[in-house]
Amino acid sequence: SLTYIIILSFCTYTYSKLLPGMTLGYRLYNGCGSENLVRAAVEAVNGEEQSCKSRIQALLGHSSSGVSEDINTILGPLSIPQVRTLLHLVSHLSTCACLSDKKLYPTFFRTVPSDRFQIIALLKLMEYFDWRWVGIIHSPSMYATQATTEFIKEAKKEGICVEYMKSFSRSSTTSDSITTAEIIRSSSSKVVLLFMSLSYTKAFLKIMEGRNITGKQWLGSESWITQTDLASATRKSILQGAMGFAIPEASIPGLAEFLLNLKPSDEPESAMIRAFWEDVFHCSFTPSNTSAMCNGTEDLRTISNDYTDMTEFRAVNNVYKAVYAVAHALHALLQCRNASNPTTGKQCVNMKDIQPKQVKGKNFKLNDITKIIWGGNHVEIPRSVCREPCPPGTRKAINKRKPICCFDCFECPEGTISNQTNAPECLICPPEFWPNDRKDQCLPKPTEYLSYKEIMGALLTIFCCLGVFLSLLTSIIFLVHKETPIVKANNSELSFLLLFSLKLCFLCSLTFIGRPSDWSCMLRHTAFGITFVLCISCVLGKTIVVLMAFRATLPGSNVMKWFGPPQQRLSVLAFTLVQVVICILWLTINPPFPNRNMNYYKEKIILECALGSAIGFWAVLGYIGLLALMCFILAFLARKLPDSFNEAKFITFSMLIFCAVWITFIPAYVSSPGKFTVAVEIFAILASSFGLLICIFVPKCYIMIFKPEQNSKKHMMGKIPSRTL
Repeated sequence: SLTYIIILSFCTYTYSKLLPGMTLGYRLYNGCGSENLVRAAVEAVNGEEQSCKSRIQALLGHSSSGVSEDINTILGPLSIPQVRTLLHLVSHLSTCACLSDKKLYPTFFRTVPSDRFQIIALLKLMEYFDWRWVGIIHSPSMYATQATTEFIKEAKKEGICVEYMKSFSRSSTTSDSITTAEIIRSSSSKVVLLFMSLSYTKAFLKIMEGRNITGKQWLGSESWITQTDLASATRKSILQGAMGFAIPEASIPGLAEFLLNLKPSDEPESAMIRAFWEDVFHCSFTPSNTSAMCNGTEDLRTISNDYTDMTEFRAVNNVYKAVYAVAHALHALLQCRNASNPTTGKQCVNMKDIQPKQVKGKNFKLNDITKIIWGGNHVEIPRSVCREPCPPGTRKAINKRKPICCFDCFECPEGTISNQTNAPECLICPPEFWPNDRKDQCLPKPTEYLSYKEIMGALLTIFCCLGVFLSLLTSIIFLVHKETPIVKANNSELSFLLLFSLKLCFLCSLTFIGRPSDWSCMLRHTAFGITFVLCISCVLGKTIVVLMAFRATLPGSNVMKWFGPPQQRLSVLAFTLVQVVICILWLTINPPFPNRNMNYYKEKIILECALGSAIGFWAVLGYIGLLALMCFILAFLARKLPDSFNEAKFITFSMLIFCAVWITFIPAYVSSPGKFTVAVEIFAILASSFGLLICIFVPKCYIMIFKPEQNSKKHMMGKIPSRTL
């Protein structure tokens, strides 16, 4: 009431530019209790004011949303045609969003934002700090219940979930209070929204003292968030870091000077000012034994309290706006067309003819002031989520048995990624790409092939070069000792041709190492096939020569004339040409080609040489196997010939190794993955080539170098047993 008197007096004092020649009067009604409400409403509508001759044009108040609703409910039925008036109610603190319904409350206006804006602001605040898991404590009043309902409805749209919602009443029992405290303390949400009027908040905090409620970030409604007296020492652990949106601080121009020059008078409306004066200065205007006499000359500049602190006049500023809204509306109605203002287009209106329904307020904008202090004595922004966001590499799945904020996170399946937080689905990587370890990015698949730079490729290369070196060394030894009996007796021409073919066998294995290309794919298999046939053809020729030579020692045998050097060369050429024809057909019809195999491994690409025609590949191997089998059979038959022709034994061993290697090669080749397939093939080539080189040539080189006495015709002839004709 004192606030209204001061503001109304001040407004009357300051609006000289408005309503010139007129004075706004006011009457104060006690809005507490149903009888006072009815009396105030009836008097206001019927115009039975005792102190004013003019009709009441508007009601200012009440601060409570519930009381404002009651007043509108009372005034509504009274606004009947016989009364011929519609009285407007302008509230400075009734924030319930329900009062914005013009169908239910057509005469209600206010100079304070609706709770809907506060709710939207609170939701934006929660969204900004990513607080998506909150609790709500509210009072049973219309102000709080309507705001809570609106908050929950809007929160669902923003993806913010309410863990619990608890109503608190000042008449709550001790057990209810303990239950409420336990819910708050044990909840997983770190943010609590306290939506209550100031009186309920005081009662709630008093009960919560000593309940060990700490570490919560409290959000308050505008009704209590600016009340510094709530933050006592015993409530520090509860309210520490509390934040919310409040009515902005405002400076009313001229109010400070008006208050400081305010003096009590004998007028009836000054009774409250005199009471205020007595309370502030601890004096009395009537004789008293307990206090000094007030003389009315006391200076308010010497006093510091809520009324002299202009920065805390938040609600008072809204009262100031309400008065001026009515004044501006009346002023606009009284502007008419006359000699000095011929362009308004309105007829002059008599003050006595103005109906309350014509008085409409103006819009006012409020400026935001927000200060942030974190609860729980933490430097970091508190986290309040039911579930942390699903990081990239996972997908978000709604759990139907839990609130929408309590979702599940599942790792993206193999071959898929998610590159954003809370991704609803995982994306499949393109065929030539594969997810990284975090599954948040598709990276090009690494390519795999047998390279010279890796250990296995380097070792195989070394063995290839070693084989070429040993073959070349053997050729040199044979060339140096070409006139010795052991070289001549073992068919030196086929021996040199075999050594040459072995060099090619070792060299062709190098074509299998390195990045596959068109030429390397065609060369590696055909070169291997032709050189190995040349090699086996030479061995087969030597085996046949051994058999023919033994037959030639028999009396009357002239078999050697049928398989002399020309026939030996022709046989080697013929056997080799068959393989050449097979390779030409293979390369012509469906040659090998470089291929990117993405089927064997999901996470990498195998660079390989596709066979093209599988028939061509197995025909090449089959022909080599056929010649090797023939050579093995003939050598096996000649293994017990006299020692002078014991080369058949070495050929038998070499062919045994050769066949064993290539028989085991087939299953190993089929089952080996990626670059190991190539490694198996190279190993088979090297093993069979070393087998031929070691079994056929090493014993002879050993005799030529370390046992030269055995490299004589006499020694060799002495080994031949005498035969009886």
